[in-house]
Amino acid sequence: MRISLSPSAVRELRPGELASRFVLGGAITAAAGFIASRYGPTLGGLFLAFPAILPASLTLVAKHQERRKMDRGLSGVVRGRHAASLDAFGALLGTGGLAGFAISTRILATRINAPSTLIAATATWFVVAIGLWRLRKR
Repeated sequence: MRISLSPSAVRELRPGELASRFVLGGAITAAAGFIASRYGPTLGGLFLAFPAILPASLTLVAKHQERRKMDRGLSGVVRGRHAASLDAFGALLGTGGLAGFAISTRILATRINAPSTLIAATATWFVVAIGLWRLRKR
C-alpha cells in the first residue's frame, strides 16, 4: 500500500461527518482533561495520548467503503471493516512513534535544552514510525 494524498476524498466528506469527528474528538479530549484534573497529570497524559478522532474516523472509513460498494450493487460490509482495520493499524504504527517521542523526551528533558529535546524527540518519532512502517512489510 502506498501512502498518498487524495483531495477527492476530502470532497466526499459530508458536513455531518465532519461535525461528528469534531464532537467526538472534543468529547474525548474533554474527558482526558477531566481525568487529568481529577487524578493528576500523569494519568491524564496517558489518556491525552489517545487519538481523539480515531473512533469517528474509523467509522467513517468503513461507511465510505460500504457506500462505494453499495453504489455498485455489492455488499461492502467486509470491505468497510477491512479498510477501517488498515486505518487502525496505521494508527498503531503512529502510536509506536509517539512512544518513541515520549521516551526520548523523558530521557533528554533534564539533560539538554528544550529546543534540542524537541528536535531529538521529533526525529525519534519519525525514525520509529517509519521503521515500524517498513518492518510491517516483512
